[in-house]
Amino acid sequence: MKPIKDHRDYKRREFCKDVSCDIQLDLDAQEQSSQEYERIRQICKEKCKYTTYQFHHWLIEKGFLIIKPEA
Repeated sequence: MKPIKDHRDYKRREFCKDVSCDIQLDLDAQEQSSQEYERIRQICKEKCKYTTYQFHHWLIEKGFLIIKPEA
């Protein structure tokens, strides 16, 4: 998707880092692609401590836009 002028995309795990998620802090302490990194990453993928409601409202508070191109 083409970037919108004067806007930036959400960066991966930006929410997690901003809310100081302890799982994210553990993940950051690991060497990327190590077994421990992958184990912790699975927790993020399958058992996130935060809800989509919390994430969505964080996006709004931070001024992010959720857009979809017309098909």
